[in-house]
Amino acid sequence: MSELPVLVMDLALILIVAGIVSIIFKRLRQPLVLGYLVAGFLVGPHMPYTMTVGDEQSIETWANIGVMFTLFSLGLDFSFKKILRMGAAPIIATTTIVFSMMTLGVIAGHCFGWSQMNRIFLGGMLAMSSTTIIYKAFDDLGLRQQNFSGLVMSVLILEDILAIVMMVMLSAMAKGGTPGGGEMLDSVLRIGFFLVLWFVVGIFIIPLFLRSVRKLVNAEMLLIVSLGMCCLMAVISTEVGFSGAFGAFVMGSILAETIEAEKIIKLVEPVKNLFGAIFFVSVGMLVEPGIIVQYAVPIISLVLVILFGQAIFGSLGFLFSGQSLKSAMRCGFSMAQIGEFSFIIATLGHSLHVVSDFLYPVIVAVSVITTFLTPYMMKAAIPCYDFLERHLPKAWVRRLNHLTMSQPSAHGEKGRWRNLLISLSVITIIYSILSAATIALMFTFFLPFIQRILSLWWANAVCGLLTITLISPFLRAIVMKKNHSEDFRALWISSRLNRFPLAFTILVRVIIAVAFVFYVCYHLSHFSAAVLVSIGVAVVVMMILSRGLKARSIRLERMFIQNLRSRDIEAQVTGRKRPLFEGRLLDRDIHIADFDVPADSKWSGKSLAQLALGHKYGVHVSSILRATHRLNIPEGDSVIYPGDKLQVIGSDEQLAAFGRALSDEVFEEDYELEKREMKLRRMIIGGESQFVGKTLEESGIRHIFNCMVVGLEEGKENLSRVSPSYQFAKGDILWVVGEEDDLERLMSN
Repeated sequence: MSELPVLVMDLALILIVAGIVSIIFKRLRQPLVLGYLVAGFLVGPHMPYTMTVGDEQSIETWANIGVMFTLFSLGLDFSFKKILRMGAAPIIATTTIVFSMMTLGVIAGHCFGWSQMNRIFLGGMLAMSSTTIIYKAFDDLGLRQQNFSGLVMSVLILEDILAIVMMVMLSAMAKGGTPGGGEMLDSVLRIGFFLVLWFVVGIFIIPLFLRSVRKLVNAEMLLIVSLGMCCLMAVISTEVGFSGAFGAFVMGSILAETIEAEKIIKLVEPVKNLFGAIFFVSVGMLVEPGIIVQYAVPIISLVLVILFGQAIFGSLGFLFSGQSLKSAMRCGFSMAQIGEFSFIIATLGHSLHVVSDFLYPVIVAVSVITTFLTPYMMKAAIPCYDFLERHLPKAWVRRLNHLTMSQPSAHGEKGRWRNLLISLSVITIIYSILSAATIALMFTFFLPFIQRILSLWWANAVCGLLTITLISPFLRAIVMKKNHSEDFRALWISSRLNRFPLAFTILVRVIIAVAFVFYVCYHLSHFSAAVLVSIGVAVVVMMILSRGLKARSIRLERMFIQNLRSRDIEAQVTGRKRPLFEGRLLDRDIHIADFDVPADSKWSGKSLAQLALGHKYGVHVSSILRATHRLNIPEGDSVIYPGDKLQVIGSDEQLAAFGRALSDEVFEEDYELEKREMKLRRMIIGGESQFVGKTLEESGIRHIFNCMVVGLEEGKENLSRVSPSYQFAKGDILWVVGEEDDLERLMSN
């Protein structure tokens, strides 16, 4: 028999050790991420007393796959629409926190005398709080249903997005040698270009593809198709100069807008967990005790920077975003740790060979310490607020509690101008990117192909006509969109002074459309500039007047909007979409939260009137979601069943008490399942048996001995049914079912 490959033996070692350590950490109520790090240290080359991984290079390849699938899963939980609906508050908080923590990281690295790239990467690592660790801590402390936790999770989503962008920029800086401003601007523009292009094209194509094969695809095929799309986008992203992880995130965010998103999330979860565990184990393998001892002072200093930096600047960020001082401090104190994205950024620097070897184990050590301290930081927020409230002047506290960001009014002429200009800018940018991408594809692939078939002049003419035809819906949208909108008409009618700037916006967009046609003709012909401009103007005028092109442009736009809203439509149909009144509750301490009824809940089978939830906890059950059925404003006789989702309205304290009661009032787990095996026994009624002369109902076999008589043996082929009134007699042969202990008690009587 041939020997197993080294990779298989390494995986066996990693998974066994990771499994054992994760069970221990689960028992200690610690995040599994820490368990994986410890497991990696135990199987790493720096631990002399245990078995060591033999092929570290292969494990690193698997770890990179883990990073890719982790970001793919993150993209599946991400929604561009969700970010837009958040408003400015999370953006202000995220920007403040990330900029402040990056600055602190760079300053700390400078104080330690580290190199420029070490300082930059350190700043990026310290700016990224851990979504996984915070979510787990909220669950353990029963805080996930409270209002401030939603604010924290919104900021964490934005931080994860910035981390993706930061990874691309750091890669560009590392390859360029020095982080110049021009390179940073070029990186940002390239990211924006490809992000918009991939997202728009993906929303057009992928939902249509999934919709067409929906009846043919089962769970296994959907998993394969989803992972295939993830890997394809990772390859495309790598080919255009970005990381594969960035492409995986983009594909996840595209699939997040499809109806199949929920199924894909569940199917991909085991794959992500497997490869994610390998990634975190590979991180732990790089921990070197000697380096940790040598850099003990920087490690302790960085821990203090994170704890105090997030406590101060995190709270300020949320305060600037419009939260009260108490809520801001609870949010800021919750983010005082680093985690998975810090490891990913560290891995990036290590793989690019631009950071020193000591930085990786230092960051891991800092992450472990801050993770252990996370629950204590969360608990310390309220005492620290009470301390400030007692010692700060009352006027200061009052002003801080009422510090809100100034929201400019969206009404009036200024508001209409702002809305119109923003809409026109977004439309122009998106359709210009689509036009540029179409032209690039036609010139790169189609033009060389057609030139091999036709003569040069005819090939250029065919390519030019086809290219202009393909981009014509985009160019018409640039010129005509929003020209008949409510804001445009209101501004045109309200004042004659508005008409010239409104006409100027149309002129600018016409010039942009003409410029695209001019570029195509200039690249493929040798006419003079004046002739090309005339051709461009004529083509754009024909586009504007074409009814067929107008209908095609409208049809494409409606298709895109339908694809973009498909998941929201499905959520509304199945009752999973939250009520619209959620954001309109007048009292800021009152909000709505979802609770799942556990399968072993003692509330199951009871009506709302019996549970008296309003009397006990002060909450209101607004809806009960059961499979695809939604029961709004349930009556008192409405019954709760296992698996129901309850939408409940109340304050933070009321919802927390309700959540604890729902999770605590469950049946205890049976730890002696082996004794619950049902067995069949043959029982003969003896002359001195207590059952002689008694009916089956009087015998107590069911309610006293917890057994059941399944039949009476009378010499026939089949057992005879025993009625409750049957009277037992000596010599009767009964067949009885029950548990081992109960049968023994029955036989002994």
